[in-house]
Amino acid sequence: MAQNIRPIRDNVGFSWYPKEMNLFMSYLNKHNKNEKSFSSKNLVAAISPHDDYLYAGNVYYPLYKLIKTKEVVIFGVTHGTVRRAMNDPKNILILDDYKLWHGPYGNVKVSSLRDKIKKELPRDYYMVSDKAQNIEHSIEALIPFLQYYNRNVKITPIMVTGMSYKRMGKISDDLSKIIIDYIKENKLKLGKDIFFLFSTDADHYGKDFKNALFGEDKAAHKKATNLDKRIAAKTFNGNLTDQRLKKLTAELWPSKSQKPKTLWCGRYTVPFGLLTTSKIIKSLFNKNLKGEVFKYSDTYTEGVIPLKGTHLGLTAPFSLKHWVGFLSAGFYLK
Repeated sequence: MAQNIRPIRDNVGFSWYPKEMNLFMSYLNKHNKNEKSFSSKNLVAAISPHDDYLYAGNVYYPLYKLIKTKEVVIFGVTHGTVRRAMNDPKNILILDDYKLWHGPYGNVKVSSLRDKIKKELPRDYYMVSDKAQNIEHSIEALIPFLQYYNRNVKITPIMVTGMSYKRMGKISDDLSKIIIDYIKENKLKLGKDIFFLFSTDADHYGKDFKNALFGEDKAAHKKATNLDKRIAAKTFNGNLTDQRLKKLTAELWPSKSQKPKTLWCGRYTVPFGLLTTSKIIKSLFNKNLKGEVFKYSDTYTEGVIPLKGTHLGLTAPFSLKHWVGFLSAGFYLK
């Protein structure tokens, strides 16, 4: 029996009150007036951070003001907390049974696309687990921003687990065909009616993450953030190709001989989401996606947004010994 509303996982890092979200967005509007703006024309997909708003607000901001779509397919992470609680599921997507998710301006409906996916995607390609979706925070983080710009937005929440690139290819083949069919059935326009979001934070740096390759001083911070920026720029700026995605997995995924130099929590989410979306674009328009990195930063560089009078707080510290990177990037139909 499906429960009605998915409970909020993180009521500290994200905003779930309308007045508070309005206040937060007013702050971002005021303090980002002189920042570079990006085009919303033909924007159909994007990478979003999911870190605390008081850390990453200025990186969320340039993306979400461009998105006013009616529904969003959100590809989320399967974080370690979920993996430990769920016996480390692999090689599958994770869906939920909830009809509604919480938002600051009211409940958010789940799109009928999710049930179509459950019905048509091969059963060994996914599992349904409200428990897993309850523990995970990478999808809910995006909802307040989406709902701020469209009160009636619907979502299709999809968690991505660890899998090989070959497995990604198989699942994304079938998933993309289901989504293409849904788009055609409902006469949807990409960007206007349906949008694709890939939730990730970038490097998780420091001994707390067992990831301090360069040391723990300012020089180390610069090396690690420059590595993130290089990976983002060479992968996401310009025409997105299968070769680029394969190179991204080589940078982000551990191998038998070594662990990656940067620890992105969405290391499976981003390649899978982009692979699926690219196939949709290729089938519908015979075109490729063209990307642009909007902004990259990290918790140490940003510090804490000095917004008073809200429930917003921090779920983790920041220092040279413990910081997290994040980025926003857009992908266009061109």
